[in-house]
Amino acid sequence: MRWLQTARGWLDDLHRSWHRPRPSPPAPRTAASAPVSYGPLERVLLTDGVGRTLFEEFANHRAEARGDEETGWLLLGLREAREAIVVATLPAGTRRDASVAHVRFNSSAQVLASRIVRQSDRRLTTVGVVHTHPGSLRRPSDGDLRGDRQWVANLRGKEGVFGIGTADGVPTPGDLFAYQPRPHVQCLKGLRFSWYALRQGDSAYRPLPVEVTIGPDLARALHGIWATLELHAERIERLYRQQSALRFEVMSDEWGAGLLLILPLAEPGDSLRVLIRPKEVRYYLLRSGEVLEVHHHDEWVDRGVYLLLAELAARA
Repeated sequence: MRWLQTARGWLDDLHRSWHRPRPSPPAPRTAASAPVSYGPLERVLLTDGVGRTLFEEFANHRAEARGDEETGWLLLGLREAREAIVVATLPAGTRRDASVAHVRFNSSAQVLASRIVRQSDRRLTTVGVVHTHPGSLRRPSDGDLRGDRQWVANLRGKEGVFGIGTADGVPTPGDLFAYQPRPHVQCLKGLRFSWYALRQGDSAYRPLPVEVTIGPDLARALHGIWATLELHAERIERLYRQQSALRFEVMSDEWGAGLLLILPLAEPGDSLRVLIRPKEVRYYLLRSGEVLEVHHHDEWVDRGVYLLLAELAARA
């Protein structure tokens, strides 16, 4: 095919990275799990990776040109009977609608990021949201309550976790670690997160004790390519809905980070792969163990994939 050529140089490294051994998937369960009986939340448990993300990105946000606006994160995790375990954060994004009094997240990028994170564990679900207040209001506002009372009806257990970030924490000598002046409050380097729960039918939020355990932020690698996700999210989401076998990986090499889309083809082991970086979209075929670069640079990912599938079908 004249529109294909065997790639050289950095593609050799890319080929090796695509063929690294993958961990075996967990064995299927032999019996259905008993349904969880959800009671009121008694605590929220954050992985240390999630806690680090929240404090670091809040501090970085305050140093940016839009630092006087509100910002936030969607929280993914496990909803247990009496606790929520947060293992991933999805940022509001550069295309958020925000001011000093509100923030509306870029939902398209968050939907796509949620799909990517949930590849590793389908049990993961939305458990809550964190947003910041530029002033010293340490609890959700009346406006937050009006929206959240409706939103929690969509969550498991009909209850959500809500964090409020403010920059009015009391610094401690050295600020070497976070401390908790109250069970539901975390402070570090003058920043403060206050945690609450709201259950469907509640008239007010209640303070929610917060604890930390060892573990990563499963979405942290996505934060580095978030602008790329925002740019392509709607087309990738449409492609995913049409091609349920589509899978995702975050890649990083000397040319930077990118999102890799993997679409299996008819022959076992063959696949169409799309590498998306901030300023480029590249297409490859993995066929019979060989990586072939496609000289086709359609920036509309869904259209580019279907044009290549049509060409492959015509040449079959």
